Amino acid sequence: MVANANTPTLTLNNGTTIPQLGFGVFKVDPAETTRIVTDALEVGYRHIDTAAIYGNEKGVGDALASSGIARDELFVTTKLWNDRQTDAQAAFDESLEKLGLDYVNLYLIHWPTPEKDTFVEAWKSLETIYASGRAKAIGVSNFLVPHLEKLLANTDIVPAVNQIELHPAHQQPAVTAFAREHGIEIEAWGPLGQGKYPLFELPEVAGAAEAHGKTPAQVVIRWHLQTGNIVFPKSNRRERMAENFDVFDFELTDAEVAAITGLEREGRVSAHPNEVN
Repeated sequence: MVANANTPTLTLNNGTTIPQLGFGVFKVDPAETTRIVTDALEVGYRHIDTAAIYGNEKGVGDALASSGIARDELFVTTKLWNDRQTDAQAAFDESLEKLGLDYVNLYLIHWPTPEKDTFVEAWKSLETIYASGRAKAIGVSNFLVPHLEKLLANTDIVPAVNQIELHPAHQQPAVTAFAREHGIEIEAWGPLGQGKYPLFELPEVAGAAEAHGKTPAQVVIRWHLQTGNIVFPKSNRRERMAENFDVFDFELTDAEVAAITGLEREGRVSAHPNEVN
């Protein structure tokens, strides 16, 4: 896969490459999705992260189809919703049809839904989908260490990624350490804290922004990149998309990275994975 020249890539555990900076469409209005994703592609993003539950896969697909960008230059992720874990093959077929694609680059189990206890069954379906070539890599989202341990003990393929809530106040160090020990890359959703705490006003972030002549958001995205996370901020505004993408011309010092990492306080701002069923 050829990524945008500016964007660094990581190599997943099956040899697939993934752009480390992408664009997320969580809570993007389906009626606006095509325009918004078109803007993101024009800015330079080549990695788009959607999900069945977002209701905007068709809008994403329409933007990709009209972009004129070669398929092998795009990295597209979608996700299996909770009520389809025992019906994953059909759910995947529906997602592919809405996206208008022959394959996705990455397919994820969206939540472990531990009360249902069906994620191992779902994963075995994802292994079949992967073997068919219609998903170039498979992974999970919102899995905690016990969920990962159960999955690894009962299935054949190690997930390529675990996409989790991750921002300076909530870095999930136990999950990230376990994942990386097993060759699972970390994707950060809600990478800027979803505006639910004054992240940009914290001196560790604001000071680094001033030092580099960048915005606090750019500093936090840069922190994610330098700590090895795959990250996809979202915005409906083209100028903000461009700002979020303009993070490759500076580097945080080791001290600045450490100071932002020091903001960890178990500050989850969204749902706990054991409570989403």
